[in-house]
Amino acid sequence: MLRTPPGSAPVAMSFTRVSGMAALGFAFLIVAGNVVLVPAGLPRTGAGIGEVDNFFRAHHDLVGIGSALTPVAWVLATVFGAGAVRVLWHAEGERGSAWALVGFAGLLLQNAAFAGVIAVRLALASTAADGVRADTGLWALHDAVFTLNGTFLALALVGLSLGGLRTGLVRPWHGRWGLVSAALMFGSAVLTPWVIDGLGPLGLLGLAGWLMWLVWIVVYGIVLLRAEPDGRPAADRRPFTS
Repeated sequence: MLRTPPGSAPVAMSFTRVSGMAALGFAFLIVAGNVVLVPAGLPRTGAGIGEVDNFFRAHHDLVGIGSALTPVAWVLATVFGAGAVRVLWHAEGERGSAWALVGFAGLLLQNAAFAGVIAVRLALASTAADGVRADTGLWALHDAVFTLNGTFLALALVGLSLGGLRTGLVRPWHGRWGLVSAALMFGSAVLTPWVIDGLGPLGLLGLAGWLMWLVWIVVYGIVLLRAEPDGRPAADRRPFTS
């Protein structure tokens, strides 16, 4: 609740600010999940089945702990997207565009795609606990869905970056940062057959885009937190027209 003068009724926190907090919470949970798994040796995209089998045999409990964070992260991503659409909807309607909806669709699709990734990891962890070796086809499916998910992250980045730029919600550097991240993520998705074929430099394309995506969503969350209570962007923002 927001602080109010004595004797007045309490004022609920605006949905815009709730969505800003959701963006920060989403970023925190995604980082936390990786902090749990990556130092333990989570196999990279294209890793050999021997490395995969060793990891899930040794760390099947850890995979469960890391995966437990993801349902909350998907809820927070949805709330963030809804808040961004709310802020951008009126101004975009006046301009005859709907980039915010494109971005929101990207967030929903990435939730669904990453649910598939987590489901495969849990399946591998569960079977490893029963003494069953990791399945080559199942891990290849994991890598394919994980890499193709860059398409949906790119949609989210492009939609909400362009919507924010054209309405003046986000600063030019922030919008351009999002578009560069989208290009990296989409490039990785297009190159999926070669990215999942084995360990190599192509995997760094998606990694760079993903790290930029994390910075982008944290900054977007701060923007929403600083927006006016009715969802309008701060008064010093100007639409980006170039």
